[in-house]
Amino acid sequence: MIFRELIYLELAMYMKGGKELDTEITTTVEIADQTGHTTCQLTKSETLQKVSDSPGSWVFADGQMVQSQQLENADWATVGTVRIVPGLVGGS
Repeated sequence: MIFRELIYLELAMYMKGGKELDTEITTTVEIADQTGHTTCQLTKSETLQKVSDSPGSWVFADGQMVQSQQLENADWATVGTVRIVPGLVGGS
């Protein structure tokens, strides 16, 4: 599958009784593992949880490798697509 560098930002509004209860920005998160890959729309806290649940994985935001701390401090409105992929291990 070809990955596109499109930035998906979706403003998720939850309404109840005509009153706005919660507004969160989501972004596209692509998670690769031994079974293939999954693409989903996640909030910042959901994405950070996925990253912490994936020790040893490499994380990319908008095509650039980042540390989880950088992702935590990022402006979520501009973070772009986040990719979580298995880390490569080199050796002889």
